[in-house]
Amino acid sequence: MVKSAENDHGENRKQQEDDVILENTPINFTMSQTRKNNSSEGETKPQTLFVNKFLRGSKAESREEKNDLQTTDSQAGDWIQKAATSDAAKPLSSETELRSSVEENEQFLQKLGEKDVDKCLDLNNCGLTTADLKEMVALLPFLLDLEELDISWNDFVGGTLHSITQQMHLVSKLKILRLGSCRLTTDDVRALGEALEMIPELEELNLSWNSKVGGNLPLILQKLQKGSKIQILELVDCALTSEDGAFLGQVLPVLQSLEVLDLSMNRDIGGSLNSIAQGLKSTSNLKVLKLHSCGLSQTSVKILDAAFRYLSELRKLDLSCNKDLGGGFEDSLAQVVMLKHLEVLDLHQCSLTADDVMSLTQVIPLLSNLQELDLSANKNMGSSSENLLSRLRFLPALKSLVINNCALESETFTALAEASVHLSALEVFSLSWNKCVGGNLKLLLETLKLSTSLQVLRLSSCSLVTEDVALLASVIQTGHLAKLRKLDLSYNDSICDAGWTMLCQKVQFLKELIELDVSLRPSNFRGCGRWFRHLLCAVTKLPQITEIGMKRWILPASQEEELEWFGQDRKRSIRFDHGGFQEADFPLSY
Repeated sequence: MVKSAENDHGENRKQQEDDVILENTPINFTMSQTRKNNSSEGETKPQTLFVNKFLRGSKAESREEKNDLQTTDSQAGDWIQKAATSDAAKPLSSETELRSSVEENEQFLQKLGEKDVDKCLDLNNCGLTTADLKEMVALLPFLLDLEELDISWNDFVGGTLHSITQQMHLVSKLKILRLGSCRLTTDDVRALGEALEMIPELEELNLSWNSKVGGNLPLILQKLQKGSKIQILELVDCALTSEDGAFLGQVLPVLQSLEVLDLSMNRDIGGSLNSIAQGLKSTSNLKVLKLHSCGLSQTSVKILDAAFRYLSELRKLDLSCNKDLGGGFEDSLAQVVMLKHLEVLDLHQCSLTADDVMSLTQVIPLLSNLQELDLSANKNMGSSSENLLSRLRFLPALKSLVINNCALESETFTALAEASVHLSALEVFSLSWNKCVGGNLKLLLETLKLSTSLQVLRLSSCSLVTEDVALLASVIQTGHLAKLRKLDLSYNDSICDAGWTMLCQKVQFLKELIELDVSLRPSNFRGCGRWFRHLLCAVTKLPQITEIGMKRWILPASQEEELEWFGQDRKRSIRFDHGGFQEADFPLSY
């Protein structure tokens, strides 16, 4: 995720904020000095006072947690006292040197920002250097109440994790540890495994996108004891081997509190699914199971189905992008009906066959709490899903329905349209890449009128024609899509300029719209007609709009000048993604 930067408030304002950060951070940024230097008995007191200045100025006091603060001051002071009297230390010259040390760490402090770090230290994607990591390690003794540590997406963590794990005993209250995409080495993995027993309160462990975890998972999990408090275990794209999967299956019974297990994008664990499924039978509190792109096969469905009877609390099941699952759902879903609390089911790109669809037709309508269903990229559904889609009417809680690229035919689309009228809670409706929608959008007219909660409508590459867009414009004008935030009409090149004009004249009524996409296909280029002027006019009346996709539309010189007009006022910016202006930002003028 990309973090948005705050506006510059001027040098004076920036200096004031820096001062606030210095005064409000409950950390002593002079640890590196106090570890290296010993002071005489008379010099210890100023050090402690300087540390306590940071502690007393923390946000904890502003929350009136004065009792906790006094305890923290005392603990920090005791630690300083011990560090200051150690044999390895040397005397400090003055308090000025302490202040100088703080200034040297200003860059690291700024990365922390003004966030209260007594319980949460979030350095995710901060570009930490090796020097920064050393500073962080030196600060850990002052974070005695630390509960969350996130240093994900920092490459320099790799190869240095042992320096952090050696201090884990100082943060024994840690509940959340995130080390995603840190380029961990085998030595890092080994050090982490040895440190886990020092943080018995750990509830979340994220090691995703670290390939060296693969083949070494036992080094991390082998010391987990019965009664472990781990609730979330995320191992996405860790190059896990079949042996890792088998070992995980043996460990799962120890993780009685486990609620989230994400093994996605580990393509070799399919061969050890028997062991994993056996272990899952002991995780009765599991709420989320993600096996996206895990090399599952037809037999995997039956193996998992045997475990589902023990997972009555499961809320989310993701089996997507396992292309070899196709044909495995037939007569293998007897226990899925036991998942009474299931809210999310993702089966996109699973090569579902006609027999699979028939089996799902008997099961999915019984999942009365289902809120999100994704069946996309299963092209065999086109001619065999009429009964399944028709029975979606029995899912009153459904909020998201995604059926992209399913080669729907006229009969199946009609069945879907009739069922969708009953989905009053629908917030996301995506039918992209189904050509049969073109010329038949009128079948969804009642759905569009009744879907008062609809926020996302995606109709990309649906072969829409001018009449379809005119119908949509009419629905928009009458206020039936007032909650819509994202509208995707891209790759519908058959719509003529008159159709785009009607849409752009009415889009101003979508006051909550933030994204609009009318891009052309990659192989097609067209000049903008009069509709572009109507679009610019409408945009000035849309207070939330941030992005307009219009790739491959060619602007004549006169329209380019109109677009540049948006740069006259910088109250708000809108990203126009098109042709020669890709990636350009154009501030909106009123």
